[in-house]
Order: sequence, then C-alpha cells, then structure tokens
Amino acid sequence: MQHRMKFMVPCLMGLERLVADELKKLGLSEVRAENARVFCQGSLGDLARMNIGLRCGARVLLVLAEFHAESFEELFQGTRAVRWEGMIPRDGAFPVKGYSLSSQLHSVPACQSIVKKAVSQRLGQAYGVEWLPETGETYQIQFSVMKDEVLLCLDTSGAGLYQRGYRAVGVEAPLRETLAAALVLLAHYRGLDPFCDPFCGSGTICIEAALIAKNRAPGLNRRFAAQSWRALDGSIWMDAVEEALDGEYHRSYDIWGGDIDPRAVRIAQENAVKAEVEDTVRFEVADARRFYAHEPYGRVVTNPPYGERLLTPEEAGRLYHDFGAAARLLPEGWGVNILSSYEDLEHAFGQKARRRRKLYNGMLKCDLYQFGKV
Repeated sequence: MQHRMKFMVPCLMGLERLVADELKKLGLSEVRAENARVFCQGSLGDLARMNIGLRCGARVLLVLAEFHAESFEELFQGTRAVRWEGMIPRDGAFPVKGYSLSSQLHSVPACQSIVKKAVSQRLGQAYGVEWLPETGETYQIQFSVMKDEVLLCLDTSGAGLYQRGYRAVGVEAPLRETLAAALVLLAHYRGLDPFCDPFCGSGTICIEAALIAKNRAPGLNRRFAAQSWRALDGSIWMDAVEEALDGEYHRSYDIWGGDIDPRAVRIAQENAVKAEVEDTVRFEVADARRFYAHEPYGRVVTNPPYGERLLTPEEAGRLYHDFGAAARLLPEGWGVNILSSYEDLEHAFGQKARRRRKLYNGMLKCDLYQFGKV
C-alpha cells in the first residue's frame, strides 16, 4: 500500500473546525473540512494515532477511491478497479453501507448491491475462487455519493469513537462522549480553571473534561476494527499507545459534577473509575438551582434537561430561570456554557448569551449558549 494515504473523519455538524484542529495537532497534513466531515493525509501509523487520540470525530475512514459516477455501470467499474485484495483477505467479511445525496444514483440499496457485487468479483478473481466465505474479520466498506462523486472507504474504527468504553450504564437522555468533549473544548477549558457541571447526569462532560485536563487519549481503553486487519502491522498500535501515554499530564485538577438524582451520581462515580479519572473528578448530590462557587474564575459546562423527554417545556423553563438566578451570582471570572434545544432559553435564563453556536445532539438541533467569560 502507498505510504501516504487519505483519511476521512465524519463528525457532528458544527464540530468540523474542532476535528480539523485535532488532526493538525496530531500531525496530519492537507487537513480540509467540509460539512460533517474532515479529510486529511497521513500514514498507517497515523491511522492508529487518530483512532486512539481523536476526541470529537465520529470514526476514522481510510479512503480507497474517489471517482465520478452517474450510472450503475460507472459505479461498478470504479469500485472493481480498486485493489481490494490489498486490504481484504480471502476469508474477510466485507459488509457495505453508505448514503447518496443530490446524485443520479439516489437508491442507496441499489448502490449497496452494486458495490458489494463489484468487490466480490474483484476479490474472487484475485483469490481464484467463485465463492467468498466471509468468515474472518470484518472490513466494513463505506461509500458516499455526493453530487455524483463517489467515495469508497474502509472503516478502521468499528464502533463509533464516542464509545470510549467507560460508560457501560447511562441515565436517561445521555450525551455522546464526542459532543461532550467538544463542549469542553468550545468552553476553552484546558485544565487550569475550576470546572463544574451542575446537571452532570452520568458524568460524561466532567469525565471528558478530566481526560482533556490530563491530556489522556480517549481511545486507550478500547479496541478498533483495524487492529484485527492482517494487512496492518500490530506495532503501529503499540507505538500509538506509547506516544499517547508519554503525552499525559500529572497534575491536580478541580473538576466537579453535581446532580439532584443520587442514582445518576453513583453511575457517574462508577464511570469515572472505568475511565481511570476517579482521582481527577468528584461527583456529589446537589441541586443546580442552588449552585455556587467561591473561586474567582472557572468554567461551567452543562447539558440540562431540554423539556423534550425528561421535563415538560414549562418545567424546563422554571428550571432554567432558577439556574440562571444562581449563575448570575457567580464571580465575574466565570463562564457558563449551556447546551440546549429549549428555544426560549435566554429569556428563561434571564440573560443574553455572549455567543450562540448551532450544534446537534444526535439528530436533535441544539444551541450552545455561552454566558459571561468565554
């Protein structure tokens, strides 16, 4: 395989710049952000480093081909021309999934079938067999067709990168770890200021803040699909882990999470242990409506109930009003960052946000409201 390869990192809408910054810090070249995805160039070693180290990206896709296709024949021939045997062994399983937007080839099931057929034909010819068992490791093929431009990739991650491995159990309406990390980074928290989440739930935001403060790679405690691929030398993963561990900081931090639900607090404490940050973050039962901090400066980053599932809109409005009254009593050096889909949040909170960013929590359109020091 070529020394330099192209990668694509999908992400939630609104996080492209953060992912691009992460890739640049990891040393990737030719970083280019588009809507909900970021491209870059790197080596096989970078493949491992990205999977282990990315905080905000959804997964790492290895780009194998790009071509124009307006017909199924063009899709078939373009797919068949790829040297799939360089990555997929004779017994490898190669499921296909993908999407099509603004293209002549708008039927996703049909595209899926054509790609599968083309890869099967190529591999069958390469291995001299008429039937491929697909009993070995999985090589997930992902395609995208956007404005008749086809992208063929292999998913190196397997489970999404948000699955860090520390949250076996969650409370209702959980926040994905990748978005939680993004909220912490957008609040400009780097481990120096006191950090608080008064609606901590299962502790995701505080745990991601602790990982960021310690500069601990979020993927150290999990496996990735490409670790089982025979075409990749296992040493690239050991090297990436060693590099990540060498980059960790060992200082004391002030990271606190509170929740009115004792069960949520217990789960948050258990998750902190799984994430190996129980010495860095503390959780306790507390009412956000009475939240206060004595330090002259700090960061609040929180994801309170929206009035969608856990509370009625009226209950959410009253909660934001009471939390806003408490937050306005904080010392001047504090910044308050709230992710919510509640449309009248600023009115209920009693203050105009200094900055407002559009983000998505899954499929739910939200805003990140940034009050006070940003």
